[in-house]
Amino acid sequence: AGVKDYKLTYYTPEYETKDTDILAAFRVSPQPGVPPEEAGAAVAAESSTGTWTTVWTDGLTSLDRYKGRCYHIEPVAGEDSQWICYVAYPLDLFEEGSVTNMFTSIVGNVFGFKALRALRLEDLRIPPTYSKTFQGPPHGIQVERDKLNKYGRPLLGCTIKPKLGLSAKNYGRACYECLRGG
Repeated sequence: AGVKDYKLTYYTPEYETKDTDILAAFRVSPQPGVPPEEAGAAVAAESSTGTWTTVWTDGLTSLDRYKGRCYHIEPVAGEDSQWICYVAYPLDLFEEGSVTNMFTSIVGNVFGFKALRALRLEDLRIPPTYSKTFQGPPHGIQVERDKLNKYGRPLLGCTIKPKLGLSAKNYGRACYECLRGG
């Protein structure tokens, strides 16, 4: 009651991808009784413009311009109840130059979606027109590595938890332990 059928809007097997689309391949394990087309469409919806129910703002924008589209689904060889769902996202959905915005949108809250038993982002294609908007570190990677005295390995970041409620001293301690690798 009140729950949308994502497949009607977000499963578009006739869609031809554009060179400017961000393309994602998700390994999807739907809950029992959820067809793979619905699961793929749910991923496309929840990671772009959709929500589980009808809201009054639905008619205020051009959904076709901004929505993610599950355009292809194929079974995973040798795995029962697993599919690769391919989703295309229009660039207009994302803020230029923001890797954070892109990943938050694509993999933000969709992993906790109840229609899925499991979900994993397997592959992502970022078009050159979008990747050129990423400026990278302001001083170049060598300066960043020199400041951190870290070479020969990836530089990674994280979010300190809890994000709120720690004293300045305990937040600093948590940051120190995180950066130290603890």
